[in-house]
Amino acid sequence: MSKVVDIVYPVCCGIDVHKSFLVACIATTDGRNQTTHQIRCFSTFKGDLKKLAEWLSANNCKDVCMESTGKYWIPVFNVLEKTCNVCLTHPKYVKAIKGKKTDKKDAKWIAELFKCDLVRSSFIPPPLTRHLRELCRYHAKLTYMNSSEKNRGQNCLTVCNIKIG
Repeated sequence: MSKVVDIVYPVCCGIDVHKSFLVACIATTDGRNQTTHQIRCFSTFKGDLKKLAEWLSANNCKDVCMESTGKYWIPVFNVLEKTCNVCLTHPKYVKAIKGKKTDKKDAKWIAELFKCDLVRSSFIPPPLTRHLRELCRYHAKLTYMNSSEKNRGQNCLTVCNIKIG
C-alpha cells in the first residue's frame, strides 16, 4: 500500500536560476490533488524581477523555492523576500533524475518537491545582518589590500637597495 504525500503548499513556485535568466513554474493544486503548472521565463534584470513578483502575486503565490546557484540567486531573493516566503535550497537537494533535462523541467521539478515540503531550506539571515556581514567582509578586504600594498612597497625598496630603519 503506497502512502500519498501531503501537499503543504497548494500554490507554490519553483525557480531555476541562471546568470542572465530564470525559469519559474507555479504549481497550483486543487481540492482533488490535480496540479496545473504555469511556466514563464524572466531575465535577471531588476525590471523583470519585479514582473516576476507581480506575476506571482497575480497568481496568489506566496511560497517560492529556488536553488542557490553561485551568486545569481541573490538579486532574485532580494526582490522576492518582500512579498513571498522564499525557500533557498542547495542544488543537491532538488537535483532531478538524469535524462533529458531542460530548465522548464527543472523549475517544475523544484515546484513539485516544494509543494510536498520535501526540500531542505538554507538559513538566510535577516537583511540587516546580511548588510552588516557585507560591510565587515569589505572592511577586511580593504585591510588585507592595504597590508599587501605596504609589503609590495617594502619589497620594491629592498630590491633597489634602499633600507628604511
